[in-house]
Amino acid sequence: MGGIYIHIPFCKQACYYCDFHFSTSTGKKEEMIRALQKELQLRKEEFRDEKVETIYFGGGTPSLLSAGELSQLINTVYTHYRVDENPEITVEANPDDLSAKKIEELAASPVNRLSIGIQSFFDTDLKWMNRAHNANEARKCLSGATRYFDNMTIDLIYGIPGMDNSRWMENLARALEYQIPHISAYALTVEPKTALEKFIRVGKADAPNEAQAGEQFAILAETLQSDGFVHYELSNFGKEGYFSRNNTAYWLGKKYLGIGPSAHSYDGRGRSWNIANNARYIKAINREELPRETEILTETDRYNEYVMTGLRTIWGISPARVEKDFGPEYSRYLLKQAGKHIENGMLSLDEHVLLTTSKGKFLADGIAADLFFVK
Repeated sequence: MGGIYIHIPFCKQACYYCDFHFSTSTGKKEEMIRALQKELQLRKEEFRDEKVETIYFGGGTPSLLSAGELSQLINTVYTHYRVDENPEITVEANPDDLSAKKIEELAASPVNRLSIGIQSFFDTDLKWMNRAHNANEARKCLSGATRYFDNMTIDLIYGIPGMDNSRWMENLARALEYQIPHISAYALTVEPKTALEKFIRVGKADAPNEAQAGEQFAILAETLQSDGFVHYELSNFGKEGYFSRNNTAYWLGKKYLGIGPSAHSYDGRGRSWNIANNARYIKAINREELPRETEILTETDRYNEYVMTGLRTIWGISPARVEKDFGPEYSRYLLKQAGKHIENGMLSLDEHVLLTTSKGKFLADGIAADLFFVK
C-alpha cells in the first residue's frame, strides 16, 4: 500500500508564519492542473507494484480548485494507478472557500475527507497570522461541512503571542462543539525567511513563548483525551476509526509519491523532491522531464528517521525492530541513549517498545535528536 500527495501551489494571501511553497497568482492554474496530470502519468511505473490507499491534496490551498478540477486529478490517479476499494481522499481547505455550494459539490465528488485550516476561532489571532478568513467564516463552514462529511479534521495553532491559556481553552471548547472526529494542533514555530521571522527580528512582533506553548500543549492533550480522542501522534488526536490514514502511513514508513512543485516522495530506500518553482516545474513536465533531486538514504539515515517518526506516535520505537533492520550496534546505542530519559520520566519502555510519557511528549523531537546515531 502507498499514498499519493498532490501539492496545489496557490494561496489567496501569505500567512505570516508559513514557509510552504505557493504563489498568490492563479493565472497558471489550468496549466498547473495539466502538468500535475502529466506528472502522475509520467511516474506511474514508480507505483507499479503498489496499491494507492490514500490521495491527499495539500498546499498551498487546494480548496481554490473547483470540485470538478479536483475530480480531474483524482480520475487521473484512477486511470494510471491501482487504487484501493475504499481510499481515503483528503482535501485541505480554508474556511473562506467553503461556501454552502462548494461543500455540496465536494460532497458529491470522490473526496471523502476534509482538512479545514481553522487555526483559531478568534479574529484577533487570525489577523495576527494574516489568515484569509475570519472567525464567523470558521464557524459557518464547520456548521455546513459537518452536515455532509463524517470524516473531517481541523487544524488549530497554539503558542500564539497574546493568546493566553483561557482563550486557548475557549478555542478547544468551540472545536468540540462540532463533534469533529479528528483535530490536529501545532505549536506556532518561527520558520526562516517567513514574514513572521522578519517581524520578530525588527521588533514588530513578539516571539512565541516556549513555556506558554508547553502549558497549552498540556491543556490540549488533557482536554481532548478527556473527550475520547486518542493522542496517536504528537500533533494529532483522533477518535477510534478516524486516524489520518495518509499521515499514519508516513509515520509508519510506507511509500508515497509526491506530485507537484516542491512535493517530496519516498520509496523505502530514498527520497526525491520536485523543484519549488511553478513556471520551471510546468516547463519541465511539458518536456516530459521530472524536475527533481534525489537522495539515497544511508542505514543511519533510515534509523534516525524511524526514531524521529516513531517517538512521535503511540506505536513508539521497537528495539527489536531496530536490531532486525539495522543491527545490534544500533539497538545497543538506542537503549544506552534512552536510559537517561527513562530515568527522568521522559520515556518509558513498555512491552519492549520505547514511548514518550505525558511528561516527555512536548519534548519528543529533542529527545529523538538525542537518540540519533551519529557516525
